[in-house]
Amino acid sequence: MQSIETNALAHRLRCHALRMTYQARSSHIGSCLSIADILAVLYGAVLQVDPARPDFAERDRFLISKGHAAAIVYAVLAEKGFIPVAELDTYCDDGSRLAGHVTDIVPGVELSTGSLGHGLPVAAGMALAAQRDGAKWRTFCLLSDGELDEGSNWEAIQFAQHARLNSLIAIVDYNKIQSFGTVAEVSNLHPLPEKFGAFNWGVHEIDGHDHAALLAALVGPPPLPERPTVIVAHTVKGKGVSFMENLLAWHYKSPNAEQLAQGLAELEALS
Repeated sequence: MQSIETNALAHRLRCHALRMTYQARSSHIGSCLSIADILAVLYGAVLQVDPARPDFAERDRFLISKGHAAAIVYAVLAEKGFIPVAELDTYCDDGSRLAGHVTDIVPGVELSTGSLGHGLPVAAGMALAAQRDGAKWRTFCLLSDGELDEGSNWEAIQFAQHARLNSLIAIVDYNKIQSFGTVAEVSNLHPLPEKFGAFNWGVHEIDGHDHAALLAALVGPPPLPERPTVIVAHTVKGKGVSFMENLLAWHYKSPNAEQLAQGLAELEALS
């Protein structure tokens, strides 16, 4: 039942993101579609958050370091009641609080991000604060694979294992395409799970579109006791829309009216 509900949520998120990027003529639809399933499982089955009290002290913290995937983050916040669904129509409008990169003036957004490599260091600091306070909440950080080119992430990865931040869970959207080419061409991360393992992180390597696998990795026992955990989620850029899948161009392009209609029709057929 849970996977049925989260799959339905992922479908709605993809549809929202398509409409939002079409209406705003904005970028990053491919980056949004690759994380729809991750966000659906997090917000549909894992995160302890309350839209009526977005700042309550014992909430789980979720940071999206790949802040350019803002459209689908706003979509899941709307679906969960943090903001009105109707407000999604203002995405990227002049004066809207729904900016093109996530901003913490939006209820439910913990950190304004977009300059890559900042999310995980801040998440490590939050997890350290929880550890020192004896708090039970967890910190989740969703990163792009391309931003692992940033040295700040590897400093945070080293620090987090040294501090034994076992309430920290990083999720890598490993879609293997970044802004100017494939990850292999720009700065090859292979073998990524082994790299995290060498830094004494517990590692899950899974299909990032498999809701059962995501749920098991997010709520199950950690692979290494008293250490942070990373979920290397193999994903497809543009997942769910055939003409967007695995194409670098959709990191930047927005759909036109015909492409919007085709994309929505394909998503409807899959639902």
